[in-house]
Amino acid sequence: MERFLGAECDPRQMSPLTLAFIGDGVFEVFVRESLVCKANCPVKKLHNRAVSMVCCKAQAEAARLLLPVMTEEEKEVYMRGRNAHVNHVPKNAEVADYHAATAVEAVFGYLYLKGELVRLRQLFDMLA
Repeated sequence: MERFLGAECDPRQMSPLTLAFIGDGVFEVFVRESLVCKANCPVKKLHNRAVSMVCCKAQAEAARLLLPVMTEEEKEVYMRGRNAHVNHVPKNAEVADYHAATAVEAVFGYLYLKGELVRLRQLFDMLA
């Protein structure tokens, strides 16, 4: 599948934190799309709902839901993301939740860069 920007890259060669960097944005776009399609409401309300869905705790819960249905390849990326050395953990986040959130973001980044948008949609739809 063709990537949005057409950039050539091999996500298998990228660090898990680099994958999480792009995956964070991909996950947020899916969240925002889901919210605006479900309800036409004030932007402040949309923002507050989005924040509650992209926080570490919510993404850690997403990890618990998605891990059993991930492919072996996705699980490998997940484990790399979960075990990645991070320089800091936000003060309002549990360490385990932060690592699980980073792992989910790494999977989303990996699949996005591979062009597997259908699989991304399948995984996200399990959370919505």
